[in-house]
Amino acid sequence: MNSVERVHLALRRQQPDRVPIVEFGVDDAVAKAAVPGCKDVADCLDKLDMDLVGCPALFQRVVEHGDGTYLDEWGVRYKSSREIVAHPIEGPVKTLADARAYTPPDPDAPYRLGKLPELVRRYKGRRAIAFHHRAAFMWSAFIMGLDNLLAAFLAEPETAVCLMDKVLECNMRIARKAIRAGAEIVVLGDDYAHNKGPLMSPELFREFIAPRLAKMVDLIHDEGAFCIKHTDGYLYPILDMIIAAGPDGLNPIEPTAGMELGRVKARYGARICLVGNIDCAQLLVHGTEEEVWAAVRRAIDDAATGGGFMLSSSNSIHSGCNPRNFVAMVEAAKALGAYG
Repeated sequence: MNSVERVHLALRRQQPDRVPIVEFGVDDAVAKAAVPGCKDVADCLDKLDMDLVGCPALFQRVVEHGDGTYLDEWGVRYKSSREIVAHPIEGPVKTLADARAYTPPDPDAPYRLGKLPELVRRYKGRRAIAFHHRAAFMWSAFIMGLDNLLAAFLAEPETAVCLMDKVLECNMRIARKAIRAGAEIVVLGDDYAHNKGPLMSPELFREFIAPRLAKMVDLIHDEGAFCIKHTDGYLYPILDMIIAAGPDGLNPIEPTAGMELGRVKARYGARICLVGNIDCAQLLVHGTEEEVWAAVRRAIDDAATGGGFMLSSSNSIHSGCNPRNFVAMVEAAKALGAYG
């Protein structure tokens, strides 16, 4: 069984020959330290014989400021960072008039799919190919500011709806183009929670977030691809609604946020493939290789029975992760993840 077959079976909640091993974000320096001589992150994942490669949509910087900040095509100002995702500082929408006048980036820009065409040429048929994207929430939060968007849900819902629908329309068009270009999986990276609970009440999630998530998932399925929903945080109050929106996979079931892989498997394993959940906050940064192996064993014991599980970190292989622990996670999953 090759990687494509392995990942597709897991996302159909079936049992492949072994637990697939995937990552949706890997720091370039960690990748090159983990596999000396690799030319990029995808090459690292390939040489580690992991089961998936992927990339995000590309939104260019349009203005570079001398203070280490920059403006991108969404009109959002960021603080430069060595991490994969920079920190947003300020966005262009503050009022209903701003939302009505706002124009998202051109979804048809020739560079919009980033490295996807190259990954398709290099790996199609050998590795599952994912496109990292978003639905409506996080870009809207960057454009308005998170606190302002959440306040608008209550005080100015027309502003939130106007902006989120524009963002969703743009992102749906990009997702469609990515699938038609060869992506088999779209990973939706909108985060809905922090470590203590969701960012909004379940009622507000039901009104503003869930319908737009479901609309994006439906488009992905209509185009013939799988959808994995990524969201950090403590999700239990809204997890029924996330799963009801129809994604094929849920990532990362974050242990430091109190998410229990075995509990989620027992309740939802018949409805969704679980993707996670090796702690990258402490374990992959400061732990020993023996502790990494133990965590992989627990995850496989908790979630692999019957299939419908893929192993990954609990968020990403960020710049603080120990390359040796990254490799140990992969090696442990291969050694321990075979189905009898």
